[in-house]
Amino acid sequence: MIKITEVLRKKGLKVTPQRIAIYAMLSNTKSHPSAEEIYKALMPTNPTISLATVYKTLDIFKTTGLVHELSVGNGRSNYDANVLVHPHIVCTKCGKIYDFEIQGLNSLRNQVANQTDFIVESEQLTFYGTCPDCQKN
Repeated sequence: MIKITEVLRKKGLKVTPQRIAIYAMLSNTKSHPSAEEIYKALMPTNPTISLATVYKTLDIFKTTGLVHELSVGNGRSNYDANVLVHPHIVCTKCGKIYDFEIQGLNSLRNQVANQTDFIVESEQLTFYGTCPDCQKN
């Protein structure tokens, strides 16, 4: 918990139990939850937390660079505390979102910048397919 409070303070944020709980949950999962999923997961241990608090906190975390908001075409936003640039793959059957590593991402970013004369500020690379678990079913 000390590390999380330090992370929040370094970003100039007020340290509250709700912010600690939300950031801890996101930092310790690879499931890319929605705000509603975060709220449901935290309710048993944080009964005073509200869905509005979760949304407001996620917005603050997004603005300060603590989390990334993912829009993968499922009609909702999902969140990732891994803010290093990395691609995702989404299962079109179960909706799970997975991280993965790919070689050459920096090269691709540079190629896009060179070909378009844009200053590339961010990117979101998402692949879609059927995960191994869904292929079995």
